[in-house]
Amino acid sequence: MDRAGAERLLHEYVTTGSLLIHSYATAAVMRKIAEHLGEDAGTWEVIGLLHDIDYEVTEGDMTRHGREGYRILTESGLPEDQARVVMRHNHMLFGDYTAPVEIALQASDSVSGLVLACALVKGGRIDDVTPKTVRKKFREKAFAAGCERDRIRAVEPLMDLETLYRLAIEGLAEDRDRVGLA
Repeated sequence: MDRAGAERLLHEYVTTGSLLIHSYATAAVMRKIAEHLGEDAGTWEVIGLLHDIDYEVTEGDMTRHGREGYRILTESGLPEDQARVVMRHNHMLFGDYTAPVEIALQASDSVSGLVLACALVKGGRIDDVTPKTVRKKFREKAFAAGCERDRIRAVEPLMDLETLYRLAIEGLAEDRDRVGLA
């Protein structure tokens, strides 16, 4: 499935503005991580874009989240291996992530929100966010409290946190219009 097809599918199932922004932000970070690691950036971007496709359908029920997404995605033609990554991203049901794409999705899912929050305190200007900004805010547990720091740290087998922050900033800057940043 290409990005345009993934976007059409996303908009069939997701209508909440903040969830759409989160999906686009996660996709942007996944794309940059894949490029950095020499992986298929288009595939990783689609996985990031669709990772919460079932969130509204399941009404946030974490006992169903991911599994319902797997069903939706396989029925919509996404390859099974990609749909499985989406299903397994629900860390409340699954864990023991060893595949780079799964590790990257764990980190991207949370770091995207942290970097977005950093930009918002700078008036929405992503160009004013640096890895140093993110590093400082990462240490403030009350800042963007929903961004799970342990899931961000999960990326350390693949890269250091400074690199992740830089890639996340770059990805969000490239997709600034889709994620509501200046």
